[in-house]
Amino acid sequence: MRVRSLLGAAAGAALLLLTGAGAAPATASALAPTGSVTVDAVGRITADGTITLSGTYRCSGSSGPVFVSSSVSQGSSTTRYGIGGTRAVCDGAEHRWVNSGRVGSGALAAGPAHVEATVVELRSFGGLPLPVFHAVDNQDITLTRS
Repeated sequence: MRVRSLLGAAAGAALLLLTGAGAAPATASALAPTGSVTVDAVGRITADGTITLSGTYRCSGSSGPVFVSSSVSQGSSTTRYGIGGTRAVCDGAEHRWVNSGRVGSGALAAGPAHVEATVVELRSFGGLPLPVFHAVDNQDITLTRS
């Protein structure tokens, strides 16, 4: 089972346990996460293995800190490399995000790659910060040397 699925199930279970069945629907809808995220078709890779990925995001309905995270994989490998994280502003407007991070030497190369970008909020439920996902995008891209 994917980590995101496990986190989502855990967050849902914790929400039910912490808020009980009597939560007000108006409160839930006022803070319902909404959003979108895109990934640019071209990323950059430098000689030292630094990867730079970018795109746009839009979100609203947040009450905790929100981040745009990204990961990249290449070929048939199931290994995904986390590439940075950007603090997001959830004001309903479209914003740019740019994440950079270094992977091990030779782990990735210029050429086709796959990126997953996620807009995730850390929302407090009974004092426990749990992830709330606003948007996810999976995109095939090209890594170019820079």
